[in-house]
This record gives sequence, structure tokens and C-alpha cells, in this order.
Amino acid sequence: KIGTATRRVEAKSIITMAPLRMATRRIAPRAMSLFSQQTRGMATEKQILMQINSTTNIAKITASMKMVSAAKLKGDETRLALATPFNAWTTELCGEPKEMEDATFEELPNKCLLVPFTSEKGLCGGVNSFVTRGTKRLVKILADEGKECDIVVFGEKGRAQLRRAVEDKIIRSETDIVSPGTFALASALAQELVEAGASDYDAIVFLYNHYVNPAVYKQMYKVITPMKPVGEETESLLEYEVEGIKDEVMADLQEYMIASQVFHSFMDGAASEQSSRMAAMENASKNAGEMIDALTLKYNRARQSRITTELIEIISGASALDE
Repeated sequence: KIGTATRRVEAKSIITMAPLRMATRRIAPRAMSLFSQQTRGMATEKQILMQINSTTNIAKITASMKMVSAAKLKGDETRLALATPFNAWTTELCGEPKEMEDATFEELPNKCLLVPFTSEKGLCGGVNSFVTRGTKRLVKILADEGKECDIVVFGEKGRAQLRRAVEDKIIRSETDIVSPGTFALASALAQELVEAGASDYDAIVFLYNHYVNPAVYKQMYKVITPMKPVGEETESLLEYEVEGIKDEVMADLQEYMIASQVFHSFMDGAASEQSSRMAAMENASKNAGEMIDALTLKYNRARQSRITTELIEIISGASALDE
């Protein structure tokens, strides 16, 4: 009886396994072909997992950099709020700053010294590219009009971008500028401009980023013209009484005005840099999250494919043993 029952179970299992064997014989070649293609051209689970881990670490770094930039932006906003009224007196002598976008620069004289303000570090979006692009455009406009210009660059990123296009125009570059800036630093930078021969030019043009809010900054330019000496028809400060020799006082005032404008432009650019870096790091974190989701989906598909292939191999082996 026991032998008869055993034979019945074996016969029943053979009958049950028959359709499964037929399906296995049909699927096995396709599965093995898919498995060989995966090993040749597709990333393995371990490689995908390593990509997920590295992208996750990058997302953590960018999120931390965003928080750091947000904290620095508060300090830069405070310094800019103090620098703006400090520099307000120069508006009567130099005029209001103007936007670089769609500007014709027709008011610029024949010989100008261009001073673009850029940052020392990258990973801050297009805050440097906008200024250097405007500088190159201004150089081209002046050249087309038959006017001369030279460039003194503030910031490593600006120097690196401009020397590829207008290297012959760059007469001096100031890099390794310590941030946050102070008026003492601005005075030192202004002294560099004076030593570069600022008094030999008809105008000094500052090109910088103007901070509006954490999401918006604009490219502006200021034109600083030298004060007219005593005796000319357009003599400067005619309505003021000056103690001492007026020409010497105006020369000192000119240098102080350049330092004040450098200080304000530097503070404006620093705030724009931090706001741009904060936005860039937020976008980078968002992109990293999307990449992690895509890699996770890819990893799950690879894992599912491996498990399916292993099951097919087990069933194929079992059917081969039964035969």
C-alpha cells in the first residue's frame, strides 16, 4: 500500500511538473540571453548601489552648502545695508548706477578702465558668467566705436574667464581677496587701481552684481569720471568752499570716492554671490534627489531581473534532474 501511494504521488508530481517544464524550456534561453546582455552592457547591482550612495553623499554636501550660504547671506545683507548709505554721497558726483542689460554705453568716453567684480570661488550659478559676459560685450562695443579700454579684474573666477577672450586687455588682476570685505580691504583695492594708472583714463567703469533679494540680482555698472581741475569751465565742486589747495583736495577726494565705490560694489557682489550659491545648491540637491530616485528604480529592476533569472535556473536544473 505504501509503495502504491508513493507511485501515485510521483505520477501526480510528474503530471503537475509537465506544463512547468514546457514553460521553462521556452523561457530559459531568453532569460539566459537577457542575463548575458546585463553582464556585458548593463551596470551590476553593486555598481548601481555605489552610485546611489555617492549621489546621496553629494546631496548631503549640497544641502549643507545651502545652509552655510543662507547663514552667510544674512551677514552680507547686513553689511550691504550699512554700505549703501555710506556710499550715497557719491551719487551726486558719479550719477546713479545703470543696468548692463540692453545698455548701449554711448555715454562712455574715449579711454576707459573696466573693473569687473567677480568671486574667488565657484559653485554659485551664473553670478560670475553674467559679469564677464557683460565685460566682453562692453569691450567689443568700445572697439567698434574706436574707443580704448583696459581691464583690472577683481576675483579669480573673472580672471580665469576673461583671460581666454580678452587677455590682451587685462593689465592687472587682484585675486585671493578675503571675504567678508571691509573698508580697509576696499581702500587697498582702490590703491591698486590708482597704481594701475586710474588717473590716466577718462573714466573708471565698475561692473558688478546688484543684490535685489535672495532670488534676484542684476548686473549694473557705474561710471566714475575724474574731477575737473581748477580753471576749467566744468570745474568740479564750484558750489563748495574748499580749505587749502583745491586741486590737492579734489585728488584726495577722488581716491576716497573710488574706495567708497569699491566698498559698496564689493558688498553688493558678495550678497549676490551668496544668494546665487544658495539657489544653485538648492537646485543641485533637487537634481541629486531625482537622480537617486531614478537609480533606485534601476537598482530594483536589476535585482528583480537577477531573482527571476535565479528562479528560472533552479527550475531548469530541477526539470533536468527529473528527466
